[in-house]
Amino acid sequence: MADAATEFLLNNLKELVLYEAHLINDTEGNIKKLESDLLHFQAFLKDTVKMRKSNERIKQMRKEIHNVVYDVEDIIDAFMVKNREAGKSNRFIKKILTGHKSQLNLLSIGQKVEEISGRITQLRNEINLTTDDDDKKDIPSEPRPPRKGENVVGFADVTERLIHRLTQETDGLDVISLTGMFGLGKTTLAWKIFNDPEIILKFPTRIWLTVSAKFSEKDIFLRILGQLTTLDAGMRAKDGDELADIVSDYLQMGTFLIVMDDVWSIPAWERLRKALPLQENKSKVLITSREETVGYAASKPRPFVPLRAFEPEESWELFRLEALGKLDCPPQLVKVGNKIAYDCDGLPLAIVVIGGILCELSDSNNVFTTKRNWIKVSEDVNSYLSEKDPQKRMTKFISLSYESLPHYLRPCFLYLGLFPEDYEISASKLIRMWIGEGFIQQKDERIPLEEVGHNYLKDLVSRNLVKALKFRADGNVKICQIRDTVRDFCRIEAATEHFLQEIRLNELGQCVPPISEWCRRLSIHSDCKRYISSKSSTPRARSFVCFSKEPCDDLSGKDSTNLIKAFKFLRVFDIQPLLLKAIDTDLYTLIHMRYIALSITLSMLSPDFNKICNMQTLIINTTSPTLNVKANIWEMRYLRYFKTNASATLPVAKSSSDCANELQTLGLISVESCKGLHERAPKLKKLGIRGKLALLSEEKGPFDSVRKMRYLEKLKLVNDKAQDTERLNSLPKAHQFPSGLTSLTLCWTSLKWQEISILRSLQKLEVLKLKYQAFIGSTWELEDAVGGFLSLQFLQIEQTDLASWKAKSHHFPKLRSLVLKNCDKLREIPVDLANVESFKMLDLTTCTDAVDAARNIAKEKENIFGEGSEFKLSIFPPPPPPAQ
Repeated sequence: MADAATEFLLNNLKELVLYEAHLINDTEGNIKKLESDLLHFQAFLKDTVKMRKSNERIKQMRKEIHNVVYDVEDIIDAFMVKNREAGKSNRFIKKILTGHKSQLNLLSIGQKVEEISGRITQLRNEINLTTDDDDKKDIPSEPRPPRKGENVVGFADVTERLIHRLTQETDGLDVISLTGMFGLGKTTLAWKIFNDPEIILKFPTRIWLTVSAKFSEKDIFLRILGQLTTLDAGMRAKDGDELADIVSDYLQMGTFLIVMDDVWSIPAWERLRKALPLQENKSKVLITSREETVGYAASKPRPFVPLRAFEPEESWELFRLEALGKLDCPPQLVKVGNKIAYDCDGLPLAIVVIGGILCELSDSNNVFTTKRNWIKVSEDVNSYLSEKDPQKRMTKFISLSYESLPHYLRPCFLYLGLFPEDYEISASKLIRMWIGEGFIQQKDERIPLEEVGHNYLKDLVSRNLVKALKFRADGNVKICQIRDTVRDFCRIEAATEHFLQEIRLNELGQCVPPISEWCRRLSIHSDCKRYISSKSSTPRARSFVCFSKEPCDDLSGKDSTNLIKAFKFLRVFDIQPLLLKAIDTDLYTLIHMRYIALSITLSMLSPDFNKICNMQTLIINTTSPTLNVKANIWEMRYLRYFKTNASATLPVAKSSSDCANELQTLGLISVESCKGLHERAPKLKKLGIRGKLALLSEEKGPFDSVRKMRYLEKLKLVNDKAQDTERLNSLPKAHQFPSGLTSLTLCWTSLKWQEISILRSLQKLEVLKLKYQAFIGSTWELEDAVGGFLSLQFLQIEQTDLASWKAKSHHFPKLRSLVLKNCDKLREIPVDLANVESFKMLDLTTCTDAVDAARNIAKEKENIFGEGSEFKLSIFPPPPPPAQ
């Protein structure tokens, strides 16, 4: 979209003048004039966003700006590539610079920009365009905290009926269907029931599946098995029918609840049903569907449950919670608020979306300003209700919410259209991609770009455009997702301005619809190898992202070359599903690249990576246990994030001035590479170390550099399996750890449980993950009088021989979540943890002997705090029901 492209281009021009002065010579004056005109464009785009569809002249002017900005961007990028290549032959660059009917170069395009700028001034005067109050709000601000759960009000009668059906004893597998038209709130209600304390107590094994219109039964069955056991390569290679039998066998082992959300058709239900055990048991399946015929077929001979529209009082209650965050409503807002709630026609999703808009427009200090804003929205809502189709009406509501977004959030929102349907999006990955795209600009050097990105995401969550699925201990979103309707809107809206497009191939291997030459971002969800083989070229694209689930480990060098040569100006390049046996040298000519994520079979990272001078994020997954990094990452002045799964040996700094000042995340690196790290990466926040960790226990060894890292918050230590003579006998002393450490992960360290006492002295430690025999021994006992983990909120223990764990509540006074995985000998979990008021979640996976202990904690929790404790107990695989 033109708004984002203009802002990114302005930033590029500033960097060009600042860092590449030796390249631009006598063109600097032209660039300065260009920058001035682009600022004029930017102001016009901001001021006319709400008129872009209603005023034809403004619509046409925005289109012209859009085209010329993309032309300027291409020329500037080509200009920099040409100078970097220092005279190398490059036909494509020549075509970009001179291939138009009238010579297209920096001077000629500057004249075109100036001409459009003059016409904008004239148009502004003619329509008397001024900035209104809404535009004054179009500045980044601290967003409201994201909702930890959606407001679920109303439907008390339907909720009671469904819970009764789910807890009612039946002779065999019982399927309950919840049906209703789009936007009624089926998913939200099902989610509320899925997390109801009574349901959790009856069904410790609960599995949530989002089905939707296009689904792969193999993917669905693998998702179920992923909740019940550890997936291996052999299981992933099986087809759908084979997996269905395996799923059925696992589910027969105990009592379970499966929710299948958004089943579209009877054939779809039949494809899923074959994995459900037919033998007599007391398990339940809850499905949601827009079609009553699906509900009838799935639930027969028992009736399905139809979901009605909201009653007026229910609409008014939900509206107040979404628009005001509370039920109290100022008297001045009652009339207009009631009208908006009523106009949403009983559709909870419409109320939620409109409420998200009004929440941002509300001014707690001025009720009259709030009322004026609400009246404006009320008029828009009423006009959209003329659409009879609920789904089209909902799309219009989303459009209204989109139009109310600040300009800096619009590209971030539309970018979500890149991801596949129902995809669980990693928030940290999304934010790094936003940064790579240039959507997040540095406004205040004191606030890291990552923090700004998290605030952007929180803002989208608070507006109900994005759903937060999981949260981190610090309150930031960890995993998010968007509704199918929102995703469709993003894709359609983005396509109108060539912002992004999903690659779809027909039987002949042709893109359908054809990819526009102007398209800036491409994503592919399947047939990736076929697309590469087609040698399709999209030279103007700035992003190529692959989400293919099909394994592709036989990519030839020629295929790799075809892929890289198809894109000259890429900024974001994520092809992790593809396994490269070699890296084509043409990759190093892509100097505009800011985000790269690759999977390789290599054990060495070429020094040529230094040529990609704008690199911000570099993710390298390799099949090799080690990675020799020849690229001098200390010279990459923009590098913020470097991560690999291997033990990476980093290069020695060439001089004392080599310093990665922007680097915030680094891992996994070898123990030896830690030496002097505090000087080469002074702002590091997250570090992963893999290798012979015994070297870390030396008082003045490599770990001494880690201790000196002032900003380090998260540390991961992975011990490579070694001979007994090289085993890790102890952790570094407490004073050797960084003083600000909040998160620690240990893997394969095989320490005795007595050694864990060192970690109790880390006063700020909030997250502790003990994975793959981090500690060994049958007993972990914390002495009653000894202090505990005073700040710890999240504890994970995975794959250990621990059998008995004894502790008191005062040892973990702030514990919120406990995750136990593959602890097959564990029998005893401290029941006194139930006295910790903040303790809300206990998750067991393959801890069969600990099920009774976990249930005792859940019962004790309810006895102490009552049903309002909201304690969640999850157990996999399904245990047999408790004895009566």
